[in-house]
Amino acid sequence: MPMFKEFKDFLLKQNVVALAIAVVVGTALNALVKALVDDFIMPIIVAIGPGGDWQKATWNVGSVKFGIGDFVAAVINFLIIGFVAWRISKIFIKPAAEEPKKNCPYCRMSMDAAATRCPHCTSQLAPA
Repeated sequence: MPMFKEFKDFLLKQNVVALAIAVVVGTALNALVKALVDDFIMPIIVAIGPGGDWQKATWNVGSVKFGIGDFVAAVINFLIIGFVAWRISKIFIKPAAEEPKKNCPYCRMSMDAAATRCPHCTSQLAPA
């Protein structure tokens, strides 16, 4: 049983459970963003953009065929998905308010305003 306890401690200490949850939520968010891009944004891009089968365009160098159209479509898709994911993250992730800081009168390094000793030069500070 000590091995099971060590494994449980590892899972909790290394945040493996949190990482697993993040992967599951990230996968779901990926599906949501991909559906948004494929179903709502790409039809607008295709309507505005060039017609035809440009996504199947190739560049032939001898017997080698490079899928230029497919690559350009993948780049455009990546940029759109990246932009949508960035905007979604801006909605849900707000920057944390910074705690008040003060500078050490001895070494001039920044520290927490409630500190009584400088964490950089270890000088004792006068109470605020």
